[in-house]
Amino acid sequence: MFDKVLIANRGEIALRILRSCKELGIKTVAVYSKADRDLKHVRLADESVCIGPNSSTESYLNIPAIIAAMEITDSVAVHPGYGFLAENADFAEQVQKSGFVFIGPDPDVIRMMGDKVSAIDAMKKAGVPTVPGSDGPLPDDESACQVIAERIGYPIIIKAAAGGGGRGMRVVHEASALWKSIQVTKSEAGAAFGDSTVYMEKFLQNPRHVEVQILADGQGNAIHLFDRDCSLQRRHQKVLEEAPAPGIDMAVREEVYEACTKACNEIGYRGAGTFEFLYEDGRFYFIEMNTRIQVEHPVTEMVTGIDLISEQIRVCAGEKLRLKQEDIVLRGHAFECRINAEDPKNFMPSPGKVTKYHAPGGLGVRVDSHLYSDYTVPPYYDSMIAKLITHGDDRRSALKRMEIALDELVVAGIKTNTDLQKDLVRDEAFAKGGVNIHYLEKKLGL
Repeated sequence: MFDKVLIANRGEIALRILRSCKELGIKTVAVYSKADRDLKHVRLADESVCIGPNSSTESYLNIPAIIAAMEITDSVAVHPGYGFLAENADFAEQVQKSGFVFIGPDPDVIRMMGDKVSAIDAMKKAGVPTVPGSDGPLPDDESACQVIAERIGYPIIIKAAAGGGGRGMRVVHEASALWKSIQVTKSEAGAAFGDSTVYMEKFLQNPRHVEVQILADGQGNAIHLFDRDCSLQRRHQKVLEEAPAPGIDMAVREEVYEACTKACNEIGYRGAGTFEFLYEDGRFYFIEMNTRIQVEHPVTEMVTGIDLISEQIRVCAGEKLRLKQEDIVLRGHAFECRINAEDPKNFMPSPGKVTKYHAPGGLGVRVDSHLYSDYTVPPYYDSMIAKLITHGDDRRSALKRMEIALDELVVAGIKTNTDLQKDLVRDEAFAKGGVNIHYLEKKLGL
């Protein structure tokens, strides 16, 4: 096991990683920007190093500064959390070349799965169901692109191979708009990602977003930990998640689970990872793989009792996967509400001083947050300040506990999206289960 791990992140996920490290007997190093010197995990870590000014570009995305911090603290490994450098293959490569361990997959695997075209190709070879598409980058030939689109059938969607977070996509409903849409998406992709490669897929009109959690050791052992439904989204950003996804036939799930674990072994995957799918009319369609721990991992932990980050650390330390598939048992249902420091009406960020904070409690309630009274939420980073998670014996009881927990939550001094979450968990359509990815934006009139 590692002697010392540097946590290359901030906020609730940094605190979450620190807790798992402490349970495993691992010393911790917190790195922070000048704006983050009062973060909870910085106070609790064995050591802390300031790596730069407020800007994430000069701190949490500053690879030389992070590696220098590892060197001066004699760290053995680095945990990237999610966001920032978590899926940056160049960072993982530089960590390894500097003699340290990156807690995640090998750089080549991150690079392959980070490119949507190569990822889809790898999944097809492994038997993972994919969306009908161009089977590779689009050619620089208008007539050839028209032929591909006709084969797939309109509507289609043009996507940047290096895209993510909802950027670099354009839906096309008719042939007359195809070529211009391709050129515009290429231009946007080049500017945003430094790679103008684009590909084409069938545009599914009313799908759900369902993802499969896996753990693999890179030594031929991989397991799944069931699935999550993340369909409540605004501008491709998840707002509320649950596990397992409601209303999906178990035989259909099992086929996808098996394909995902097989794919992990075929690509030599190591660590925690998530296969993301669109689900429509009883079929799964692979869209991408996240080669890191997910924001919504707690709902899976609640229904399985497995500490995903501890297992991620173990396998990246070279241990074989301790768990077998038969050890993973689904227990009840769980929800997660993301609590953001933002105006619930116009979604503008609301940084500032938290004058009062009270976390809800009770049976089946978990709060992952770095908040405390008198903490000042900085304006420089993502607006998420807490994750409220509830668990119950069934979906109804877990949802009721979420209603109660949201009513108990107090965050004063700044605006939050708590009222929006209260509305969502009382929404009749959501309570029935199975709403699609467009439901929330239609509800909000966006």
